[in-house]
Amino acid sequence: MLAIPASAASPADVHGTPGAPGVGDSYYPDSGNGGYHVSHYDLRLKYQPKTDLLEGTATLLARTTQDLSRFNLDFGLKVSDIRVNGKKATFATSGKHELEVTPAAPLAKGKDISVVVRYAGKPSELKIDGFTAWARTPDGGVVAQEPDSAVWWFPSNDHPTDKATFDISVAVPDGTQALSNGVLASQSSKLGWTRYNWRSDKPQATYLTTLAIGKFDITTDTTADGLPVINAVSPDLGANLGSARASIERTTEVTEWLEGVFGPYPFNSVGGYVPNVPAHYALETQTRPFYGKQAFDKGTNVSVVVHELAHQWYGDSVSLKDWKDIWLNEGFASYSQWLWSEKEGEGTAQQLADYVYAQHPADDAFWTVKPGDPGADKQFDSAVYDRGALALQALRNKLGDKVFFDILKSWPAEHRYGNAAVGDFVKFAERKSGQPLAGFFDTWLYQPTKPAAGAGARAFAAQGLVAQPKSWKQIAATHDVHDGH
Repeated sequence: MLAIPASAASPADVHGTPGAPGVGDSYYPDSGNGGYHVSHYDLRLKYQPKTDLLEGTATLLARTTQDLSRFNLDFGLKVSDIRVNGKKATFATSGKHELEVTPAAPLAKGKDISVVVRYAGKPSELKIDGFTAWARTPDGGVVAQEPDSAVWWFPSNDHPTDKATFDISVAVPDGTQALSNGVLASQSSKLGWTRYNWRSDKPQATYLTTLAIGKFDITTDTTADGLPVINAVSPDLGANLGSARASIERTTEVTEWLEGVFGPYPFNSVGGYVPNVPAHYALETQTRPFYGKQAFDKGTNVSVVVHELAHQWYGDSVSLKDWKDIWLNEGFASYSQWLWSEKEGEGTAQQLADYVYAQHPADDAFWTVKPGDPGADKQFDSAVYDRGALALQALRNKLGDKVFFDILKSWPAEHRYGNAAVGDFVKFAERKSGQPLAGFFDTWLYQPTKPAAGAGARAFAAQGLVAQPKSWKQIAATHDVHDGH
């Protein structure tokens, strides 16, 4: 006999209200949904490259955070059936990508629920604001975009504040491969189809979840600590093939170096992939960054690999609370490139800071972008990267190397797998350094003016003749790469 606690509400007692259609993000109010948190996604997919037909069954394990009469998922493909806790639910669509789900009976707050969604469609034909995040390739399809990509291929609570673990199982025609995040748990073939089962066992934001289907040359390795490294390159990259491979094959070395800067790597695998997608941009998809083919138009670029792998700590393990907190991702990933330059003897971080500071006179629009809250239209502006990194060099000068590098390591350790805002970092840096830093960060991150050369730190070189560090061209090429976000 199963004893039911007297406090447990029966469905008849629960009325509930609809969950909010968004989490209230400053830049993207429709992103995410209210009323529940997802802990795990199980995606069972089948994809036919010739027709771009994606068929899927998504199982979401979630917990309600309020009494719910109905709730939303973010999704754009055509849905045929939804079940909540095994019972058929009704559903409707609204807005640009809202799927409204009404369970057979209202759901009580604090209840574990399962949601199973069956769907099918051609992701490349789904346009939201005239755009699709799904890129078809000559032999398959790829999805990797920021800040939105999930709505084109699986239903989700699509905001970085609701991270979950993932099992992604994909069946593709024999001879075709399917890549995703984490480790390949198993692979099997049957009746002309091969199924790849990928597993990400640490919390992962929906936009950092990627899928690449096609024909790849795959190399595997392990880091000194035994971490699996999985790299994949499309063989049909033409003139960029050698540069792409030479760049991402440095992944093991870069990861080991970054562990020295940021502390232990936070996930179950690492790597990168370069599909035949005519894109300049790269993206820090968790454990397996995406690099567009054209990211290597100017040759080998290890600096972009450093940038995307640095995001595994800053952006992926510690994710933003709100998209206005983008500096916590991009400022640190950009600064890691400055540190790599310093290590490689191609210009110290101070020389790079001097160069950036001198390049932009006081009346340059560069200084009107506020890295701490740049606005949705300037979220990936070069100033977020360069001024964002400049702020960190100013902080290093103010606090000294010992305290500064302790902060770089202890921040991802203390906030591992969580979310944070810029204000949280300011308080953290104050606590670690024992210094009041609110005014300093206000100057470097929030004022739409050029900080004085000595603002809270050693003076930067004034505008004028400052030699361009050797690494600058590669670092600047990464900016072009990020213009595609």
